[in-house]
Amino acid sequence: MLDRRDFLKNAVTGAAGLSLTTSTLRKCYPTRPKDKIGVALVGLGYYSTDLLAPAFQLTEHCYLAGIVTGSPEKATKWQQEHNIPDANVYNYENFDSIADNDAIDVVYIVLPPFMHKEYAIRAAEAGKHVWCEKPMAMTAEECEAMIQACKANKRQLTIGYRMQHEPNTQDIIRFAKEKTYGDVRLISTAAGFSNGWLKWTDNWKMERDKGGGALYDMGVYCINAARYASGHEPIAVYAQESNNDPVRYQKCDMTTNFQLEFPDGIIANCTTSLGMNVNYLNVTANNGSYSLSPFQQYSGIKGVTSDGVLNKVIPNQQTKQMDDNALSILNNTDVLVPGKEGMMDIKVVEAIQKSAREGCRVTI
Repeated sequence: MLDRRDFLKNAVTGAAGLSLTTSTLRKCYPTRPKDKIGVALVGLGYYSTDLLAPAFQLTEHCYLAGIVTGSPEKATKWQQEHNIPDANVYNYENFDSIADNDAIDVVYIVLPPFMHKEYAIRAAEAGKHVWCEKPMAMTAEECEAMIQACKANKRQLTIGYRMQHEPNTQDIIRFAKEKTYGDVRLISTAAGFSNGWLKWTDNWKMERDKGGGALYDMGVYCINAARYASGHEPIAVYAQESNNDPVRYQKCDMTTNFQLEFPDGIIANCTTSLGMNVNYLNVTANNGSYSLSPFQQYSGIKGVTSDGVLNKVIPNQQTKQMDDNALSILNNTDVLVPGKEGMMDIKVVEAIQKSAREGCRVTI
């Protein structure tokens, strides 16, 4: 099993070619545009490249100011495509020197989950606000360490639950708070995809110990949805893992089914999988029902209620998420999705894993 050091070995070796050690960084850093937050992406994989980079082209309150990568080839390409100066390009060795760069206000961590804790803490200690992709970390203990590091350095921490910034989802959250359709009684939600596109022999998404597998990768959508759709925190869980391809899924769960128990007798039946395409959130309340299908795709979120439709459209989910988070910094207001939100989901993840492992109901 590769650990963090092994994971970064090639990146660190290649980083020498970047000529980006602290001693060679330019000392005259570019000034960020007025009233815009400068963001540095840490990790330039699929999500950063195909989703966040295009989303930055639409943002009003933040902009792509820098990158952190161990690949010289990626660095050169990103600089050319996004007009990023040499001074704002870092590698994993000189990352901490980002503290000296006033053009960068935020570090956005888009690394495998087993690396989130380290870089969140290092970013906070460098005086940068932290945006961190989901799942927040591997354990609730790691999440707490991230929260405390940001608190100690008086930096904001927010987790990349983009759905909570999406307007149809915000209606679902409001229905629970305002009891628009009465008390919620039953929730059913599923998030999964058929992962034939993954090169399973060496992809971290196929390793539970790195934050891969169905539960970490997709299950947190179901957990988060059950929590915001009910308006409560779960008190117990019963879970089962299933795997019809034990060769391919040697190191992670293929499918995890779990039932969450909430106060007032609310039940949430949840499924997450890397072996089938599922994407829905159904809620039944005393005086009606409502649903989203799909409920967590990158676009096209829509649904129905027992007396209407849910079909609000925004140009780009990631843009909305980043602009909302940037405004929280500019206005010094609370973030929509704080670190505690990510930590609560990971507490549930740990309980689900224990339940599946021991074959019993686990209190949370």
